[in-house]
Amino acid sequence: MKSGTVVEFIDREKITCAVIQEVKQRRVRLLTQNNREVKISAARVAEYGGLCLDLTMGRDRLVEALREISRKRDELAAGIDIRELWEVLNSEQEWIDLETMTAFCFPENGNGDHASAVMRAFFRNRRYFKFSPEGFFPYTPEEVERKMAQERETARRRRIVEGASRWVKTVLDGAPAPAGLSEEQAEFVDILKSYFLFETQSPHRDLGRAILKKAGVKSVDSLFDFFVKLGVFSEDENIDLHRLEIPVDFPPAVLREAEALIERPAEESDGKQRRDLTGLEVVTIDGQGTQDFDDALSLEDLGDRYRVGVHIVDVARYVRPGSAIDREALRRASSIYMPDLKIPMLPPVLAEGHCSLMAGRRRPAISILAQVAKPPSAHILDYEIVPSIIEVRRQLTYFEANQLMADEPALAVLAEVAAAFQRRRLDEGAVQINLPEINVWLDDQGRVNVSRGNRESPARMLVSELMIMANWLMARALTDHGIPAVFRSQPVPRERLYHGTEGTLFQNWMQRRLVSRFVLGHAAESHSGLGLDAYVTATSPIRKYFDLLTQRQVRAMLGLETPSGADEIDRLIQLLEEPMANVGRVQFRRNRYWLLKYLETMVGQRLEGVVLYKKRNGYQILLVDYMLEATLPIPGGFELKPEDLVQVTLQQVSARRDTLSVFLS
Repeated sequence: MKSGTVVEFIDREKITCAVIQEVKQRRVRLLTQNNREVKISAARVAEYGGLCLDLTMGRDRLVEALREISRKRDELAAGIDIRELWEVLNSEQEWIDLETMTAFCFPENGNGDHASAVMRAFFRNRRYFKFSPEGFFPYTPEEVERKMAQERETARRRRIVEGASRWVKTVLDGAPAPAGLSEEQAEFVDILKSYFLFETQSPHRDLGRAILKKAGVKSVDSLFDFFVKLGVFSEDENIDLHRLEIPVDFPPAVLREAEALIERPAEESDGKQRRDLTGLEVVTIDGQGTQDFDDALSLEDLGDRYRVGVHIVDVARYVRPGSAIDREALRRASSIYMPDLKIPMLPPVLAEGHCSLMAGRRRPAISILAQVAKPPSAHILDYEIVPSIIEVRRQLTYFEANQLMADEPALAVLAEVAAAFQRRRLDEGAVQINLPEINVWLDDQGRVNVSRGNRESPARMLVSELMIMANWLMARALTDHGIPAVFRSQPVPRERLYHGTEGTLFQNWMQRRLVSRFVLGHAAESHSGLGLDAYVTATSPIRKYFDLLTQRQVRAMLGLETPSGADEIDRLIQLLEEPMANVGRVQFRRNRYWLLKYLETMVGQRLEGVVLYKKRNGYQILLVDYMLEATLPIPGGFELKPEDLVQVTLQQVSARRDTLSVFLS
């Protein structure tokens, strides 16, 4: 290899022709056909036929000569049919050297230009042969098919990146959205939607990144505006439903099964006679707008004592294990209640119809009947759990029940029994956390409304405590019968900030951080938070799968079906862990979203806050009117301490970005 020799090397995925100007040790200085001078390793260059040029020709003539040589070799390469060669040679599965391959391609003559043409042809079409400077090896037909599939996929991805990036840029730049999506645009949307929702976990991660990069979009969050403009998302789209893949609509098979279920003749026995309690004055007490009534209350005066009835609709009588409805309920785990949407666990024809304790309708139930001493002691003397038939007489809201409490002795007695049961729990060390309830809802015009309610109003306390009592009694009965269920337990809190119900707002809020996580298991253990020795939840079988599961175990205790074993209970607890966590997450985040949406209209207004604790960059405070935490930057010259009251001004709020900032007023 010497000066003046014509060589070739690969530069930017192209074969480039050049002439050697200088050889120094193991490096060569070249003048290329593109009129560039480069220095590269001698190992990178190849020569064919020993063709040389006179370096005294001058630079322009050298470049022109190199281009002519390259053009001639390209013309020769264009005449080589790689596929035809492969069809002849692939059965041999042997290496073929360059000289032999050149002879196959140009049988009549073969010089350096022809050898170069062979290399150029095989370099451009790598589908059929693997090659190196030493020779060529034919791929098997299976390998060729795989490479062709890869080429098609590469071409598809290139088409998508080119087309989608242009479209994204056009839409984000303000072009009107199309009336409908073409098949190609729908494909683009599916890819970008997956990338927006799941980013690094998306199967379209690389495509999504490439599209945004080519479109000049720096943040994946910008895709939200793109989807809104297309009408794929609303401005208040619930992204969590997409990311957590929470189903909203019911599959057709589930709806068909539910319709068939309600068309069957009503039977009031399950192989055993249910106790007829339709003569009782049974009432429901729920929030305004409730349609899925699963629990009701009654009171009987027995002379020297009362009998308190907590009646739970017998959902398990209709929803049988392994049915399509049951499988869907298990997948959902719980109903989800949000300001703008309710997603039921059971199809509405069951949740709000056939399984709902509607006034004037006979319903099968599981009735917990507790005999209690007359107030003020109101302690439990005895209890029984029976399958029953009930008929609700009245359906009250919490507000109505509060208004009627003074005039209706039955409601007043139930409230006294509930208060006595609460006192008993507190005496046993229960942690009573009393915090205001912030209700957020949308009216018919889509406006956000916010109200502050008292969780410990007489009616709410009445219902809450009697449901806790019913759950406790069912837990005791299941334990006595040796039947496993979804028992809830809770270790003692890490610290107690107050006892009884005397804690301040600050103490209640901080106490919630100090309670231990509850534990689910198939056997009873103490629940320190409630001050009870055993606890299950079985009073909301319309809304929660855990309650439905435990109701089945209660039915088994009553001889109505076969109980599940401890292993099956443990399996279901584990299976429900993730969907239940998702339910809690989406309810919390959606409620917070609409609360922040409401506060977006109040920027600049003053609010009261209570200092929770000091942080490195400020203080964490609680906005009292909305029970939201915010960070208050450290004000110069001020030193605050926990439980101090402060006046702050809303500085910036964004529901979509989940941000809230304040400054000291």
